[in-house]
Amino acid sequence: MADALDLQRISAALRRMGWVRFWIQLVLGVVVVGVLVFNNIGGRLAANSSRALGLGPGITLTTLAFLILIWCIWHSWLVVRCGRALGSAVQPSKGETARLVKRGVLADLLGLTLAAVGYQSMAGSLFVQASQQVPGFFGAQIQATPGTAGRVVGLPITSIEMFSVLGNTQVLFAHLLGLLISLWLLQRVHRPVR
Repeated sequence: MADALDLQRISAALRRMGWVRFWIQLVLGVVVVGVLVFNNIGGRLAANSSRALGLGPGITLTTLAFLILIWCIWHSWLVVRCGRALGSAVQPSKGETARLVKRGVLADLLGLTLAAVGYQSMAGSLFVQASQQVPGFFGAQIQATPGTAGRVVGLPITSIEMFSVLGNTQVLFAHLLGLLISLWLLQRVHRPVR
């Protein structure tokens, strides 16, 4: 059983780091929402929007990672509430607190995995597209030629396509920071009393 001073330290750590995790993931989540909305609107307005070979699966995985990020933001609020409860008369047990933090670790790991696979899909797609570009200086007249399976090759990578990679890296970074904070909190909950 932890003494009162150690319990206060754990309570303060849960509250403080829960808020840090909450705000970091919220800010990065707002950026991701902006990127996904802009990508959706811009992708429909851009000519030849179907020419990117594999951005669809990458954007889908980024969206799934974003939905998990929303859950992680809500979970950060639960960690803050748990920290407050540890400082009150009705205290959750060490096992309940550890399970709460472990759920955050697992959610961030799942979000990180989805975002990393989505990033690989987008990067691979853009690499294939870049390797099919016509050589020459920027701004040269590009003649598109029909490629295999009806795809058009020789088109430059657009800013909207790069913007989708940016959104993916934001959600990847949010889950990475959330995972690091959750692992630190888990270590803090299980640290032996000195």
